[in-house]
Amino acid sequence: MSASAPPLSRRPWDIVFIVFWAINFGFITYMIDIEQIVIPDPAHFTYPLWPPRFAVDAIHWWARSFDPVVWARAPWYRATIWIDSLAFGPFYLFAIRAFWAGKSWIRIPCFVWAGMMIAIVTIILFEELWGQTPTASPGLVLGANLPWLLFPCAVIARMRRENPFA
Repeated sequence: MSASAPPLSRRPWDIVFIVFWAINFGFITYMIDIEQIVIPDPAHFTYPLWPPRFAVDAIHWWARSFDPVVWARAPWYRATIWIDSLAFGPFYLFAIRAFWAGKSWIRIPCFVWAGMMIAIVTIILFEELWGQTPTASPGLVLGANLPWLLFPCAVIARMRRENPFA
């Protein structure tokens, strides 16, 4: 920890960010998103080694029931999944470590992540609500995606100072 960073126990919002990124790393990026990479057509597939069968079934249930964008898996959408897997996944590990230790070098990467996340989620939500594959449950889908708009905004606010952990 840098000399000027208070202990993590005195930075409760940083704990919230760490938990959010840990869930994203372990559950969203490398379970839910990986399923959408290894199964390009959810209507015709063989269960992969990863993610586990229960996760594949849950993702497909969600997609069929509420989220036709996830079911359709258009190329533009799959590109967002690749960005999540190749860029955001590693970012989450670095961000967890930096926030845990109070390292200010994570500030600029946080801005990049937040801007990309806001843009990607906004594009996905426009398709979900008004695109060619709109959801029949807009409130539910909007609510399910809202954390990926709110957390990036909160991270931008958290990182606004040059030395955010001082």
